[in-house]
Amino acid sequence: MEGDRLKIEIRDGISKVRFAPKSNNLLISSWDSNLRLFDLDTSKLRSEIPLEVGLLGCCFQDESTAFSIGSDCCLRSHDLNSGIHETVGNHDDLATCVEYSQETCQAITGGFNKRITSWDMRMGKAVVYSVHIGVEVESISLRGCHLAVGTGTSVNIYDLRNLNEPLETQFSMEYSVSCVGLFPDSKGCAVGSVDGLVAVQCLDLSDANDMSYMFRCQPKSRDGKRHLVSVNDVVFNPSHYGAFVTGDNEGYAIMWSAQSRKRLFQFTKYPNSVSSLSYNSSGQFLAVASSYTHQEANEREEPPQIFIHEMNEKVMDIGSVACGTSSFK
Repeated sequence: MEGDRLKIEIRDGISKVRFAPKSNNLLISSWDSNLRLFDLDTSKLRSEIPLEVGLLGCCFQDESTAFSIGSDCCLRSHDLNSGIHETVGNHDDLATCVEYSQETCQAITGGFNKRITSWDMRMGKAVVYSVHIGVEVESISLRGCHLAVGTGTSVNIYDLRNLNEPLETQFSMEYSVSCVGLFPDSKGCAVGSVDGLVAVQCLDLSDANDMSYMFRCQPKSRDGKRHLVSVNDVVFNPSHYGAFVTGDNEGYAIMWSAQSRKRLFQFTKYPNSVSSLSYNSSGQFLAVASSYTHQEANEREEPPQIFIHEMNEKVMDIGSVACGTSSFK
């Protein structure tokens, strides 16, 4: 499963890839200051919106509207049909992540200003609500009204209807959190860290013993020492419960089963680090961004590329996957 490489030129690091809520349109944000929309069904680049700032992230509001966060600390809204964009608001410091909730019509951002900010888009001018949490936000994940926030070595879970206090469910990692992903049903969470550890946590504390554990994506040691490889992203397949993929800084994307605690499939190593991952709404396609992230001085700097993998039955049949059936370490 080497995947099909999208034939588009991206001139700097890819910060985020995101599939649309319903269609197979793929949104791409990059440090080359362009927001791109690629139509997977027609294999054509539908739009390329030039900006004057590097883009640190993006997400869809709906099929025709998207958000981006830039190096100028601004949150922007984009009409993907016309290419017209407007500034929704700005942070006091860099925003590192953005999500949109269909349930509450809120764009949610987090960043180095140590705040979680919600932008209510139901009004003509976005209504802003900001909560100071005292720690820089590294990653967020949103499912329904549940928001997982990775800060430092901790992950807190919030209810969007009350951002003042996190829910009781929270847990810590030994090293800094690098990415976080909620289960499609919001009942669990997977967290990646800069040292290559992934924690799977059940949000219902009464079921915590059934699904709460940690494992290392790269269990082998190098020269007798533990080799720390950052996990850059984690995403769950929306149609196969508990199946999720991690992408790391050495260019590996690996599929795991949260229930059986086993590695299901290891994709062919990519030319660069895996900077971002995204499933389409049906779970049929997985987009993998292979791009340098400038996390390490010796990181490979091959041209950024995006690969699309089709999740056929052979790959997704958890009981018969032949490649990689070792248990978590």
